[in-house]
Amino acid sequence: MFIKDIELTNFRNYDILKTDFNQNVNLILGNNAQGKTNLLEGIYLTSIGRSFRTNKDSDLVNFQKEMARIKVNAEKAYFDTSVEITIKKDSKKSIKKDGTTIKKTSELLENILIVIFSPEDLKIVKDEPEKRRKFIDRELCQIQPLYYDSLSNYKKTLAQRNTYLKEEAIDNSILDLWDVQLAQYGARIITIRDQFVRKISGYSGKIHSSITNEKESLFLEYNPNIDLKDDIEEQEGYFYDEIKKSFKNDLRQRTTTKGPHKDDISFYVNGINMRSFGSQGQQRTCALALKLAELNLIKEETEEDAILLLDDVMSELDIERQKYLIKTLKENQLFITTTDIDKNLMTSFPDAKLIYIHNGKITEN
Repeated sequence: MFIKDIELTNFRNYDILKTDFNQNVNLILGNNAQGKTNLLEGIYLTSIGRSFRTNKDSDLVNFQKEMARIKVNAEKAYFDTSVEITIKKDSKKSIKKDGTTIKKTSELLENILIVIFSPEDLKIVKDEPEKRRKFIDRELCQIQPLYYDSLSNYKKTLAQRNTYLKEEAIDNSILDLWDVQLAQYGARIITIRDQFVRKISGYSGKIHSSITNEKESLFLEYNPNIDLKDDIEEQEGYFYDEIKKSFKNDLRQRTTTKGPHKDDISFYVNGINMRSFGSQGQQRTCALALKLAELNLIKEETEEDAILLLDDVMSELDIERQKYLIKTLKENQLFITTTDIDKNLMTSFPDAKLIYIHNGKITEN
């Protein structure tokens, strides 16, 4: 699949932008703080209805305006599709898919499939667990609407339970209502995450081995905060029991201490934990393998080639990793932001469309 064109109105630092794209490679050039990443953000927004940079939709609206609009047209294997998102500072955003307003964001999923790779992702191995949970959630929300609904409901329930735990007097019967819901949604999340990590570990292991000329073997391990069980019913019951056991600790800390909001992933290369003992080069190779594995998994799950957004990441990779990345991305539409016209990029992508951005405006050559 590929995105054919985009329209931005009052989005970030763009007043009005309209442009079409190359179905293979698009190089987005310009100095820092001109709007290159904002353009990628607008593209990404149409995949899951959320930004990869902020949780506040109001941040996306030009600070001098009250409303922003993003619209893309895309071509898929068997049909075309369009997504239009309108964001108002004082109300909920509205989303149209193929001209029809949708009621839930989950109806947008599995439509425009996008993987984002930024310098922040290069730190996914060594940074805090929250970054790794976001990686799992971002990918699974695209390809599994059931996961998106379960995660959304889990977060709402968790926030309500945590607020109630701060009350002076706790009614156990009221708390139990949230405990039941947390167990229900949390069990689904844990089960789906386990399946996902197993699959992504297989793909990333093969890619990592290829990048390192068979010298290193990568394995991903899911570290759930609640022990894994054999089936969803058993998982739900066990989760509920664990929440009850942690009640005194939760009450003392005034927050929920058990659940998938505490999960993590471990990266092992040749049996060595990369977070604690991996070099920066090894950690970056793990991150690259992980991102390329995302593309493979999406292809397996949807039979579509996902779009890859490379946000100022090429300069962070050494020449060998750059070459591997370029060599393997023959079927995917690419959007690459960079501050300079890199000779290696120009040689590798002679037919790329060049989009120059300055202060929220573009010129094309």
